[in-house]
Amino acid sequence: MSSTAPGRLLAYGVTGLPLAALGLPLYVYLPAFYAEGLGVAATAVGVALLAARLLDVVTDPVAGWLSDRWPTGAWRRKGLMLLGAPLLLVAVEQLFRPPAGAEAAHLLIWSVVAYLGWTLIAIPYAAWGAELSDAPHGRTRVAAAREGFVIAGTLAALVIPAVAGVAADPGGTLAVMAQWLWAALPLALLLTLTGVPAIPVRSAVRPRWNDALRLLAANRPMRRLVAAYLLNGTANGLPATLFLLFVGHVLVAREQTGLLLAVYFAAGILALPAWVRLARRRGKLTAWNASLLLAALTFAWVPLLGPGDVAAFLFISVLSGLSLGADLALPASIQADLVEADRAAGGGERAGLLFGLWGMTTKLALALAVGLAFPLLDLAGFAADRAVNPPEALLALAFLYGGLPVLLKLAALAMLRRLAQDLPPHPSTGDDDDAAKAARPAGAGRPDADPGRVRQREA
Repeated sequence: MSSTAPGRLLAYGVTGLPLAALGLPLYVYLPAFYAEGLGVAATAVGVALLAARLLDVVTDPVAGWLSDRWPTGAWRRKGLMLLGAPLLLVAVEQLFRPPAGAEAAHLLIWSVVAYLGWTLIAIPYAAWGAELSDAPHGRTRVAAAREGFVIAGTLAALVIPAVAGVAADPGGTLAVMAQWLWAALPLALLLTLTGVPAIPVRSAVRPRWNDALRLLAANRPMRRLVAAYLLNGTANGLPATLFLLFVGHVLVAREQTGLLLAVYFAAGILALPAWVRLARRRGKLTAWNASLLLAALTFAWVPLLGPGDVAAFLFISVLSGLSLGADLALPASIQADLVEADRAAGGGERAGLLFGLWGMTTKLALALAVGLAFPLLDLAGFAADRAVNPPEALLALAFLYGGLPVLLKLAALAMLRRLAQDLPPHPSTGDDDDAAKAARPAGAGRPDADPGRVRQREA
């Protein structure tokens, strides 16, 4: 059976579901819970989460390097994933159901453990996915399968608390999700680890610790891709971190939280197949540019909203949600093309190391979002546990939630426009990819050189 056959894609993608279901509570509900529910100062929450994520930035390339050097055979990529699962589950228990009197130190320590466990699963998992297909569109299908489950997992994080009747309570939501994750994560890992084959080593070249940074310094397309991804990740991290505060204090509609998030992520799932088709016909970079522009144009109206503007925000959520699937799947697929090109150019087996660099960029973007948002809100006089905040504080919240992300997305678009200058036109057949061509030296061998064989394998 092909590694990109539907059954294998489902088995591979399913681990993305519990990892994503963890993401929404960890990034959206946890800061608000510690600031509002436990009374920890907003600045202390921001500093603790920033410090934990900065440490997490360091562990990503280390985990990727270890997964590249793990003994070959059945445990390739799988060993670290098994090691990360218990760390993640114990940390989730401590974070989501903390003991009485938990302070910023408790948040910092267990956030570090949670991020470490998550990294040990997520980095080998992403590198493994990049190896499941030799063809560029096949790598898009693998990334789309994973990110489709990621969006579904985020929806699960909305639906489960709603069914349990705790959706309006951040603390109750975290407690319910801790219970669910103890069951869902082991089951998903079992399906992935037993249902997807380990990919054998295809090169005798073993990665060195500084290879990823050297590659980034020498490879202009990858540098620009990582820079655009960092800008866009920060733009996405700000609304994720501030969503509950914006809905509760600016729209004054906390009871609509579940509906607004569900509509946003449902739009992302529904639009994902269309982005995959557009990427095959017009190129991944073109499709990602279109999604960024759509998100920026629709989200630009958010800072103009005020109390009671739920219907307008719902419409904006639908339109901006359409870009979500592209934002998740296409950058990772382009990165997978660059990893394959690096291997073809003689770089050896360093997919884990390069995806560790990619994960490091993701974590840095989220760290910047938290580290910027909460101190700036404090500076503006905003208090999360205050019933009524002054107008200038609410204006600062609205700008950080909706205005600054638009500016960052426009900056990412400008960076991608510069990246496009390095890339050849997208081939009309869709059987090759512009980013992969750009990074591949002239004459370098490639496993999918026979278009007929590629089409047969991907059929």
